[in-house]
Amino acid sequence: MPFGQIVIGPPGSGKSTYCNGCHQFFNAVGRHVQVVNMDPANDRLSYPCSVDIRDFITLEEIMQQQQLGPNGGLMYAVESLDQSLDLFVLQVKSLVQEERAYVVFDCPGQVELFTHHSSLFHIFKRLEKELSLRFCVVNLTDCYYITSPSQYVSVVLLALRSMLMMDLPQINVFSKIDLLKSYGELPFRLDYYTEVQDLEYLQPYIEQESSGVLAKKYQRLTEVISEMVADFNLVSFEVLCVDDKESMINLQSVVDKANGYIFGASEIGGDTVWAEATREGAMLANYDIQDRWIDNKEMYDKIELEQQKKLIEERKQQEKEIDVDKDDEWERALKDWEEKQGVNYVK
Repeated sequence: MPFGQIVIGPPGSGKSTYCNGCHQFFNAVGRHVQVVNMDPANDRLSYPCSVDIRDFITLEEIMQQQQLGPNGGLMYAVESLDQSLDLFVLQVKSLVQEERAYVVFDCPGQVELFTHHSSLFHIFKRLEKELSLRFCVVNLTDCYYITSPSQYVSVVLLALRSMLMMDLPQINVFSKIDLLKSYGELPFRLDYYTEVQDLEYLQPYIEQESSGVLAKKYQRLTEVISEMVADFNLVSFEVLCVDDKESMINLQSVVDKANGYIFGASEIGGDTVWAEATREGAMLANYDIQDRWIDNKEMYDKIELEQQKKLIEERKQQEKEIDVDKDDEWERALKDWEEKQGVNYVK
């Protein structure tokens, strides 16, 4: 049974960077991964792309032919793909059946596509139905929005809406978490924002943000939205720094549980050791996110930098030893041949 991730999120949330990080991370753990670009406007990919929607349709062509702007052109492009999916499905099918790959889909950043527009939903539902793909949606949000109480409530509501629209297991993620400390102090601990509980505590800070004639109405609206989100109790967030190994391990362990990868056939991705370790919980990163990313960030960064330097030195030493072993093996083989031939070329 094939598995995959659908990467969504607003513009600038780090979707393509995350897909590139997945490509490198999964290759490191031995999982055979392929990345599919679903954005007809993305002409500068930072990762090796196995299937590119721009091979079927590009935003520039749509804008020129239909006299549309960037947003309208992108919506039209995704609708066009939805209406003629056959070749696209065949290419994805070759990845999951012939190459037995774990597939990561890099989606466009227009929030309309995963909040109320149904084209992306239909595309992935068809892939799910015809190819038996087990999906998990990874919804990325820039951690900057944590710093504004009203914007934080907005992105929580957006995450809830995309969960209802996509109708798939979804992991919500605050990306670029390594930058959060530079934005200033937060009124609450970081886990308050990731667990999304007791949003009424934000109300005094929301009132401080609001001013003007409609301030009271906006405050009341935000209060009602907070109550609704709390009543659903469906939204929570993970944190991510793509360049941090422990952060990637933690997130991928959560994603593997959400789409069922660790409970399925681990040999599909080729990373049996990783799947068995995550199944037993051995790969989960064990650290407090407040301590790691805010209270003692510099200390952790220094430790990880030292570990990386040590790992690089160990790899260099291993490469040298391999080269020496190869030279010694070649010299021994040459000596054996000389003895058989009765000659002596090695001085």
